[in-house]
Amino acid sequence: MKKYFILSILLLIGISKIFADDITFVISAPATTVKGAQVQLQYILKGGEGRDLQVPDDIKGFDVLYGPSVSQMYSSSNINGKVTSESNITYTYLLMAKDEGTFTLPAASVKVNGRNYKSNTAQIKVLPPDKNAKPQQPGERVQATTSSSTAANVSASDAFIRAIFSKTKVKEQEAVTVTFRFYTVLNIRNVGKIQFPEFEGFMTEDFDLPANRQMALEHYNGRNYYTIDVKKTLLFPQRSGKMTIPAGTMEIVFEVASGKKVQTFFGPQEVMTEAKKVLKTTPVTVDVTALPIQNKPVGFSGAVGDFSFKPSISAEKIKANDAVTIKLDITGTGNLKLIKNPEIKFPKDFETYDANVKNDFKLTENGLSGTKSIEYMFIPRYPGKFTIPAIEFSYFDTKSNTYKTISSPSYTLDVDKDPNAGKNVSTSYSNQRELEVEQDIRYLKTGKYSFTNPQNFFVGSVSYILWYAIPLVLFVAFVIAYRKQIKANADIALMRTKKANKVATKRLKLAKQYLQANKKDNFYEEILRAVWGYLSDKLTIPVSELNRENIENELTKYGVDEILINQFIGILDTGEFARYAPSESEHAMDDLYSDTVDAIGKMESTIKKINK
Repeated sequence: MKKYFILSILLLIGISKIFADDITFVISAPATTVKGAQVQLQYILKGGEGRDLQVPDDIKGFDVLYGPSVSQMYSSSNINGKVTSESNITYTYLLMAKDEGTFTLPAASVKVNGRNYKSNTAQIKVLPPDKNAKPQQPGERVQATTSSSTAANVSASDAFIRAIFSKTKVKEQEAVTVTFRFYTVLNIRNVGKIQFPEFEGFMTEDFDLPANRQMALEHYNGRNYYTIDVKKTLLFPQRSGKMTIPAGTMEIVFEVASGKKVQTFFGPQEVMTEAKKVLKTTPVTVDVTALPIQNKPVGFSGAVGDFSFKPSISAEKIKANDAVTIKLDITGTGNLKLIKNPEIKFPKDFETYDANVKNDFKLTENGLSGTKSIEYMFIPRYPGKFTIPAIEFSYFDTKSNTYKTISSPSYTLDVDKDPNAGKNVSTSYSNQRELEVEQDIRYLKTGKYSFTNPQNFFVGSVSYILWYAIPLVLFVAFVIAYRKQIKANADIALMRTKKANKVATKRLKLAKQYLQANKKDNFYEEILRAVWGYLSDKLTIPVSELNRENIENELTKYGVDEILINQFIGILDTGEFARYAPSESEHAMDDLYSDTVDAIGKMESTIKKINK
């Protein structure tokens, strides 16, 4: 009995540990805000019922306006008969930024089932207020700045693109980073053609920017802008002199005020219209200085940066005909990709092979960072003592602006005689020929013999024919089906059209989650993404080229009735307007979600009728 009691206790402890592992408690807050603006600070508990929330009373740089307000959401799913449920509890504080600078939002703690859980902290940057900004109203989202743009003219100070260089004076082969950053205070309708400049005279490596990156606030020239990095490239100048990077261009369709107002439920509202503008970067000149000739090592081959050098050898006491490997690891930051393999002076009787190079790099602001591993394999063919001289690696150090040379030790190889020398029949053509002749003679078979009736041979029988015919037929059928599939997959427009409904459904599911969590901005953004993406896929028109006019024209050509067309346009207008309205009721959000699901469903039904 005691044994069973102990086992039960251990089982309960194990189960509680499993459930404890599913509990998370994290902080959520914007990365940037503006002095005087209101900020939502949230602590989100997933997978448990929380009690006794503990948050520091004083949050440096902020005034606590109210909180915490507590909201709870339950969700459940049924996958293959397995029902899982989850509860999320969100503790929300409303803060107001009172000081400029970078601050740390503190961790909170909460108790779940008698166990304490502590959240992480978060960094937030508070920018100075815009010089033209009006005081923020309660509940109003943080605005970049006020706009002076109209339909006739998009002001150069309201939207522009900058080419930001990490430095403009460098040595030849020294890394320099250029970032193309887009600044705007306007809402964007579409993004058109983007033309980046050619980097003539440079070796380039592009940074992989996150596909889901969001716009961030930045204070520039006294104003606050929403910014996003469009392209980031690492440059290595290949020659000296003044090298000019020409202008890049970016075509954007903005949402601007039309000068007209319309009366709505929320009062008079500005009627917005579209304005297209081509933004250009300013050409930038980079002054590239040649590497000094004085004290330049004889073996220098163009390595520039900060490096270390680690040589190694697989063995120094070996037998003739054994393979040996020398490995050189060059580690550091700089133009690693352009470094030439150091030269090794092998004894003339060694059989050598091409070097095997493995690169393990990552892009950083200062160049390629990582390790270049070079393996040299060679085979001594004769016994004796042999010396491989020291291997030198020279580079130009950008920190000290001097040349540096690192050397390996010299290696002395003690090569013994190969015990198998002279015994390998495959090394001699005559020996190989004799072996083949010997293997060609077979012993006579003794004992009783059995013979087969020629009429019973398998060859030529029906089974024999089917044995070959059936696989052939199956192969031909497979080739035909495979070619059809390739042809279908090659039709990208057709594939996008077929998958449009599935993609839109996924986005609408995410929008539903935001609706249930009352996350207004995320909800409207996901609704718009779903509709714009769905229409783009169905009409095979890139999102950047979609607008209300060509949507109406293309849907009409498709055979869609005017009521459904107006429903789609209405959804887009409502979504765009609601994103920037002061507030929106849950009822209105529910209606928009239902209208979107209904419109896409009607569109699918219309397409099926047309295709019959």
